[in-house]
Amino acid sequence: MRRLRLPLLLALAAVLVPSAAAERKPLLYRVGPLPARGIQVTGRSAILVDATSGRVLWARYPHRRLPIASTTKIMTAVLALERLRPHDVVTVDRSIVRVPPFTEGLRPGERVEAWKLFYGLLLYSGNDDALALAIAAGGTRSRFVALMNERARALGLRDSHFRSPSGLVDRDNYSSAWDLAALTRYALWKPRFRAVVRTRVKRVPWSAPVGSKIYVNKNHLIGSYPGADGVKTGWTTKAKHCLVASAHRHGIRLVAVVLGADDSYADVKKLLDWGFANRG
Repeated sequence: MRRLRLPLLLALAAVLVPSAAAERKPLLYRVGPLPARGIQVTGRSAILVDATSGRVLWARYPHRRLPIASTTKIMTAVLALERLRPHDVVTVDRSIVRVPPFTEGLRPGERVEAWKLFYGLLLYSGNDDALALAIAAGGTRSRFVALMNERARALGLRDSHFRSPSGLVDRDNYSSAWDLAALTRYALWKPRFRAVVRTRVKRVPWSAPVGSKIYVNKNHLIGSYPGADGVKTGWTTKAKHCLVASAHRHGIRLVAVVLGADDSYADVKKLLDWGFANRG
């Protein structure tokens, strides 16, 4: 096979991996007024974007600041993926036992490879996974939260503020449909993130006495909605149902976000159906 010359390799890399300059550009944009279509959603805020170009296709109160529950974990995953290699060993901190419900049962002091925690974080949505990764990637919980807010500013997420790596606490932990769509577009550039969030079921070997764990993706679109391949669910009493979803068909990738919904799945399906029907 003929070797590729360096200039060509660099050109290919520029196409496949966004440059630093590209990342400084706005992750989302709109062209003219959004279509006044009769899409009815139950969410307090919603948006549909073309994930390839970043163009906003439809929106309802996209900059409304709302609690976002476990969709917070998208930012946690982004930072932890950048700072931890898959086989880095994470020692579970003692503070993990004080994490409130929705935990998978990590034991203080046990040593776990980081890749396993990412499946626990993004499929099972374990709050203990979020804290374990935050401490491993940031040194301390508070330092990691500071990094989350620094990255939000760097990405131009003006509607966002993070208070925890899990999103369990609603107070002072908020974002908008616009910001979550922008963050998700950024996250989907990362192959490891894409590989995890599109997984429906993952069997993970574990040390004794557990033996193995099976993570089932809480995103019910995976395996039921054609082309669905991510991203994250969320719920608290205050935030209600939140859903960030991505789907890919015939070269078109869409991201839909619904926050504060009574039926986030019905909302997202309406948006994706409309998007694929009008972008084909």
